[in-house]
Amino acid sequence: MKNLILKSLLPAVFALPVMAALPEGHPAPDFQAQASLAGKAFNYTLEDALKKGPVVVYFYPSAYTGGCNLQAHSFAVNHEKFAAAGASIVGVSLDSIERLNDFSADPNYCASKFPVASDADGKISGNYDIAVKAAAPGKTDSRGVEINHGFAERTTFVVTPNGKIAATLGGLKPEENVAKALEIVEKLAADRSKAN
Repeated sequence: MKNLILKSLLPAVFALPVMAALPEGHPAPDFQAQASLAGKAFNYTLEDALKKGPVVVYFYPSAYTGGCNLQAHSFAVNHEKFAAAGASIVGVSLDSIERLNDFSADPNYCASKFPVASDADGKISGNYDIAVKAAAPGKTDSRGVEINHGFAERTTFVVTPNGKIAATLGGLKPEENVAKALEIVEKLAADRSKAN
């Protein structure tokens, strides 16, 4: 009897959402970080980026890993569509700025299209309630270089110029995550056009 009850509860337990990231409507915590664009480090500020329009802030586990490579490539390929909708993109991970200098300029991934910010101490991830897990000892990236930092859960936030989160996207495959973020910023742009 106990086994029968336990089996009937299992689907409900596993159906519960595991994502605890900041929800839609929540103020997006401002952040400043060292970021890289086209292989050059600079100081990125979310507040400054929001003055120009919505910002897609996407957290990802690590540069030069399978899903993150796909996601960065997809953001780069669709960069002009995001820009046409008035939105900018910034990637955030616990990678060092040195790793991100390589990743941001890599023509196969970020392709110098958008900045990636270093959250080496995990403070930004923490402020957005992003789960971070420790890297497994001896884990290497797609180049064979050891990864010695934590992995942020893949989660994307669409932040409106007033600093509010319009959408929180988690639990999606890398390319689906990008497609959904694009859909949301295009809807925001369409809504702005109707309002004017």
